[in-house]
Amino acid sequence: MHWLPLACLFEFGFAQLFKHSQRRGFYAPVVISANYLVLSGVLCLYFIATGDFHFSANAVKVGAITGCVFICSMLVMTRALEVANVAAVLTAFRMAMIVPVVVGVWVWGETIRVGQVAGIGLALLALFLMTRSSGRTYRLNGAKSLGLIALVFCCQGASHSCLRWVHYAGLDDQFLKVLPVIGATAGTLGAILIALRRRRPRGAEIRMGAGIGLYNLVALMVILTTLSQVPGTVFFPVLGCTVVVLDNLSAHFLWKEPLSRPARVGAALAVVAILLVV
Repeated sequence: MHWLPLACLFEFGFAQLFKHSQRRGFYAPVVISANYLVLSGVLCLYFIATGDFHFSANAVKVGAITGCVFICSMLVMTRALEVANVAAVLTAFRMAMIVPVVVGVWVWGETIRVGQVAGIGLALLALFLMTRSSGRTYRLNGAKSLGLIALVFCCQGASHSCLRWVHYAGLDDQFLKVLPVIGATAGTLGAILIALRRRRPRGAEIRMGAGIGLYNLVALMVILTTLSQVPGTVFFPVLGCTVVVLDNLSAHFLWKEPLSRPARVGAALAVVAILLVV
């Protein structure tokens, strides 16, 4: 359980790095793709240097599928933030934590207590309150906006479920072999998309993505280690609430963004939700 706070801090830091990237006007697909390719490259060099460059079929399968889901989720998320209501997108993104909880109980037979169910319900309410304060509206509305927001929810939920799948696929002791496959798959697909769009990457964007990739490597190692020890019914609600609380605090104190009253109420509810879930 001691890994859980560390996982939350790393996830929060990852979100802040991407926020910094966006504020500098970097093209998201380039940063995302560079992040994954660097992550994969560093691990591949390590395995080559240690003479351990071989991967089981199961690691390749889980890694390739997860990589496809990861890049789709990231690209859908960044696109949605460009054209849809920011508050709705962020709410869908964070509330997607319910998907791996449901999958864990339904598919993998994880147990869940009544108190945890109440805590998860409270967590969803807290996430809604803490992510609804951004009222900016973009050019996409109506059914198209709703469809894109639903896609954000599904893709992010699938990403979380894939991370949980590593444990149930029996790959806890091989997750370092899963990560380079995830990175190579996601990074390659992202690079193909960039090429199709004929967008020339800038050096600063590549450097930013490379730095995030090194950070992401450590973050994913911590998260997968935590998931090997902590039930998904505990991990995902705690992660979701903690990261959003920290996001709101950093937005208020670091980025000088006003913290609305609903967000403050949501933060208080999130603390209660975490106590119930744990």
